[in-house]
Parts: sequence; structure tokens; C-alpha cells
Amino acid sequence: MEYVTAVPHPRSEAAAPLRPARRSLAVALLCGAAGAAVALLSTRQSWSAGTVAVAGGDYSLTAKGSDVTGVPAALAIVGLAALVAVFAVRSTGRLLVSLLLALSGAGTIAAALLGASDNSALDEKAAQAAGDTSATATALTHSAWPYVAAAGGALLLLAGLLALRYGRLWPAMSGRYERDGTPRPRRTKPVDPDRPEDLWKALDRGEDPTGA
Repeated sequence: MEYVTAVPHPRSEAAAPLRPARRSLAVALLCGAAGAAVALLSTRQSWSAGTVAVAGGDYSLTAKGSDVTGVPAALAIVGLAALVAVFAVRSTGRLLVSLLLALSGAGTIAAALLGASDNSALDEKAAQAAGDTSATATALTHSAWPYVAAAGGALLLLAGLLALRYGRLWPAMSGRYERDGTPRPRRTKPVDPDRPEDLWKALDRGEDPTGA
């Protein structure tokens, strides 16, 4: 006669918390890497365009995201570095790095949205083209690339929030690669008393070649 027990298997209990940790790790890595790439790519695109009146007629102007603001690109790099550093630290260090990752995403969103309607870069180019410091750009148009950069920041923010929530369950670098600063004993070959050169080398190292 067979008996059915309701007691869960120890393996199933141990594996239960690992499933969300693995899923969150995969999602965080994907979102963090994609978010940084999207934010960096977006800053290289045209965010706004316009014209300025010069002697020969209207002169076309364009401003890339990097012309408008350098904050999204810088924060995207910081966020990507923080994503990698999450696995190099533990405990409080991991919490702080995860917070930095989330803040990088939030800062990228804010900077991109503020730059979506910023015309200062175009006005500066208009003044240079017209040779008049009071000249400003006209017939202004704005692209969707600032909002794409904000979407990249949102992915970085999501990766940071996942790291804050599940980071304590994620794996870390192996401890065998870490050094505690204590000196390690040097390995030396055994001294052969029948070889004079070995005796001299041992004496040079400060060893007693006749000791046991």
C-alpha cells in the first residue's frame, strides 16, 4: 500500500527562491544593457532642427542629442558600469551599486525629457552661422529621439529596481579571485646537498640548506 505525503521535498523548497532570482537576473541584464545602448545611440541622433536667416537666404540647422545635453550619455555609461559592478560586490556594497544603477536610469529619463524642448543648442548654432550673437533659430522642429533616450533610461531604472529587490539572491564573483592581503609562502624546490649550485641559491635566499 502506498502513502502520499504532503511534505514538500527539500530540493523543491531550496529551488523555489532561485527561480525568481534567475528570472530577475536575466531581465536586469537584458534591460540594463539594452537601456544603456539605446540611450547612447539616441544621443547621436538629431533631436531638433531649424533655420536661421543669413545673407544668402535661410540656413538649415540641426542639433544632435549630444549637442543638447551630455547627461544621458554619461549616465548611461555610469549605469552600465554599475550593472557590471553589482556582481563584484556583496551586502551593503551591492545595495549601493544597485541604487546607483536606478538613479542613473532616473537621471537619464529626466535629462532626456528636459532636452526634448531645449532650443539653446540650435540658437548657439544660429548665432555662429549668422555671425550675430542675437540671432536665433526659427521654424523649429523636434524629433522623437529624446523620448527614445528616455525609454532607454526607463530600462536602466527597471534594471536598478530589480537589483534592489533581488540583488541579494544573485551570484557574486568567486572568492578564489579575491586576495585578503596576507603574504603567501613562496614555493621553493628542495635543496639537493649533492648539487653545490642548489646550496648557494639556498644561502642567497636566506635559507639554511642543512636544516631539516
